[in-house]
Amino acid sequence: MSPVRRIFGYGSLVNRLTHRYAEAAPARLPGFRRHWQGTRLREVAYLSVTEGDGHILGLAATVPEAEWEALDAREGAYLRHEHAEGLTFYRVARDNASPPGEQQPILLSYLDVVVHGFREEFGEDGARHFFETTDGWDRPILDDRKAPIYPRAHEQSAELMALTDAFLREIGCPVPG
Repeated sequence: MSPVRRIFGYGSLVNRLTHRYAEAAPARLPGFRRHWQGTRLREVAYLSVTEGDGHILGLAATVPEAEWEALDAREGAYLRHEHAEGLTFYRVARDNASPPGEQQPILLSYLDVVVHGFREEFGEDGARHFFETTDGWDRPILDDRKAPIYPRAHEQSAELMALTDAFLREIGCPVPG
């Protein structure tokens, strides 16, 4: 019998509408921070993680063995890492990182999906934690809400989008639109 493996989602995987892993629960990963990362494989920035002080919140989900191949394909710009906490997570491989100075934008449709997940799992304080434990907010932000580029985007309430915009303002990011 193969061991049960769990994924630690720290971005869009926190939003249960982006996957179908029923066995999932809020979790924390010590010793990491999130950051916006460009990659040679995509035209926009995506979330990644790096070692750091503190912890990040996320969602730990059991992934059936037969679904790991599909998850690897979904996370194609990332490499899979096994963590000592018994969790697996993905992060952008150094070889795929964009050259220094290249500022691929953050998609608002992607950010809304992430904020939605954090608010559902951890409340408004959890969404705030996401912003506070994520670096790289100096990137441009692309407002694609009316025509989402992010493939797992879904309709968001005006309240959720206003919350995302408010947190962006709190950390000093100009809100497009």
